[in-house]
Amino acid sequence: MSKINKVAVLGSGTMGSGIAAQVANAGIPVLLLDMTRETAASARDALYSRKPAPLMSAAAGELLTTGSFDEDLALISDCDWIVEVIVERLEPKQQLFQRVQAVRKPGSVVTSNTSGLLISEIIEAMPAGFAEDFLITHFFNPPRYMPLVELVAGESTQPSAYDRVKEFCEVALGKVVVDAKDTPCFIGNRVGVYTLIAGLRAAVDMGISIEEADAAAGRPMGWPGTGLFGLLDLVGFDVVADICENMKSQLSAEDAARPFLDLPAVAQWMLAEGMVGRKAGKGFYRQSGSGPDKIRESLDLASREYRPWQGSELASARCRSVAELVDCDDLGGRFAWELLANSLGYAATVAGEIADDVMAIDSAMREGFSWKFGPFELLDQIGVAKLVERFEAEGRVVPPLLQQVLVEGDGRFYRDGSQGAEYFGLDGTYHKVEEVADAWQVATISRRSRPLYENPSASIWDAGEGIALLDLHSKMNAVDDQTVAAMVEARSLVEGDYRGLVIGTDGPNISVGANLQTMLDAAQRKDWDFLTQFIGGFQQALLALKLAPVPVVVAARGLALGGGCELVLHGNAVQAHAELSAGLVELKVGLIPAGGGTKEMVLRHTAGRQGDDIAVGVRQAFELIASAQVSASAAQAREMGVIAETDGITMHRMRLLADARARAVAMSDNYQPMQPSSRDLPGKALLGQLEDEIGQRLATQKISPHDAVVARQLARIVTGGDIAPGPVSEQQLFDLELEVFLRLLGESSSLARMEHMLKTGKPLRN
Repeated sequence: MSKINKVAVLGSGTMGSGIAAQVANAGIPVLLLDMTRETAASARDALYSRKPAPLMSAAAGELLTTGSFDEDLALISDCDWIVEVIVERLEPKQQLFQRVQAVRKPGSVVTSNTSGLLISEIIEAMPAGFAEDFLITHFFNPPRYMPLVELVAGESTQPSAYDRVKEFCEVALGKVVVDAKDTPCFIGNRVGVYTLIAGLRAAVDMGISIEEADAAAGRPMGWPGTGLFGLLDLVGFDVVADICENMKSQLSAEDAARPFLDLPAVAQWMLAEGMVGRKAGKGFYRQSGSGPDKIRESLDLASREYRPWQGSELASARCRSVAELVDCDDLGGRFAWELLANSLGYAATVAGEIADDVMAIDSAMREGFSWKFGPFELLDQIGVAKLVERFEAEGRVVPPLLQQVLVEGDGRFYRDGSQGAEYFGLDGTYHKVEEVADAWQVATISRRSRPLYENPSASIWDAGEGIALLDLHSKMNAVDDQTVAAMVEARSLVEGDYRGLVIGTDGPNISVGANLQTMLDAAQRKDWDFLTQFIGGFQQALLALKLAPVPVVVAARGLALGGGCELVLHGNAVQAHAELSAGLVELKVGLIPAGGGTKEMVLRHTAGRQGDDIAVGVRQAFELIASAQVSASAAQAREMGVIAETDGITMHRMRLLADARARAVAMSDNYQPMQPSSRDLPGKALLGQLEDEIGQRLATQKISPHDAVVARQLARIVTGGDIAPGPVSEQQLFDLELEVFLRLLGESSSLARMEHMLKTGKPLRN
């Protein structure tokens, strides 16, 4: 299969420029065209300041070139994939595709990023050669952050064209690709937008407040914390209304969604008033001010007036599962039942029309609408038999698929079969859920084997190919004494028996750092022996991993903060998920990195430097730690020195462990273990300069008093303390870290910061 080495995006609006940015994030050159060169160039420039940031780094933006349809369309002739993202109207798209067909190279793939037009309509006026290379790629907005891409092939689409785009979207762009049928609004919007509108209508009809509705249609049923109305505000109610109009124009009169697509009067009024959500500053919610002066208000659907946000006191808001929620007989529970009965019933009704299997629908709703569980997973949690019984009692139409799974199946859409996980197919039989070899997880291994070692915070597994896997699984993967014990065991285990070690997790975060509550409790009872033993043990465990005789690869994903970042820093190599948020954040709780984080940043930023230039590197390390900077991507973590230029970046989160294992295997041949390092640090000369600068920042209120206390202690470490000027070893830097860490734990201001962070989740500026 030929690779995609260059991409053209036609249309530089919010979606088009966002797709182009994600292609550039993958390191692929991309051509961005629009009606005028100025329009396209302006859209590219806006990528650097847009929030949330479409670009993972400024360097990615350098891969974008711009132009216009009239002057530069011929430049697409060397592009392997051409994606159109212009206005959602058939005639302009077909006209542009006629021009594209005249200049594109043979074998290039052309796609339309549409959610409102059918592929059969688009190719109707196009030649057969075009239809063979054409399909639909429906990205969800914003393209960098939303995982879902719906892929739709036409009757004439060559399988090779489909496979090229699917592989590129999955591997290069990190997307979850769902195969959808050529039906109105495909899968995600067909089910998702219908659900939102059905929920809106139910709320209006039942007289429930939007806060009460969001408390029910939120976390209890696995929806985002925004709830129904918060999500409508986030997406933009005008966008949802446009999709409703498109669905009305394409769905048959008999479709179960049709009665819900005419918006209630209050919704029509909101559209007329421009109350379309967050982008307009007002929607179902609005807020003004910030910090302690922030005012949050909610719209009363009956009076059409804003009032102070009230929350929900209903018992349904405290339900912990969807099964419990639909059994709750208060207003929130009845609302949730009405919403789910419509939504789940509709998904079951149209399943065979919009997808090849129920897994595609569940995946589309998880990845495109951020549901924790797809509709068929929710049906299993409620109980299909129970739901059907209630449908019949209320006179609702029971979808044939629900009857089928009760009669021909065992009443569940998913089950554990003799050969692993299975799903109920639309053909009435169960099928094995096929595992993707390069997208395995710890759960994949655990179904087939037992751990080599296990404690409450971590486990060690044989990951195959001669690689051991240290799996972290404490709460948020916070580092505790059990984590450290597992690190020591893993280091011992790989000696002689394995060719490499991967450290990773199935969880969303590699590690949020040391257990802050444990540190605070020990400091308050002045248990300095425990703290010395724990921090010292953590230091030595990380150093032993760094100096191991086999390569240690850290599969870093999600949050790598504090001690989690220190774990990343001590890997012989890192395979990072593209959306890695890494940083040494200890200053926010009145501390310094003491698990080798300060040491490693000094070593990394002074590597290869000589003479006075060493002080430049020391300053860089100091500023990164003192600012508690956290990367917004793996690319930024590389710029910070948290991961190296030689470290790998994986775009698809499900491929991270497989890529890390492959990296460990590749490194294992003729591997040369790392050796302890030392640096000629500048000592008191630079320390005095840093202390003067800290004093100036304090005097101008750029930092708080305790920031200054911590920064002065940090400056002492990075300049080498009393040991410098002269060579300072890794162990001596460890010792300085531990000394300062314990000293700061004895400061009441540090303890106040720790207590405040644990209580509020926010830093205290004292």
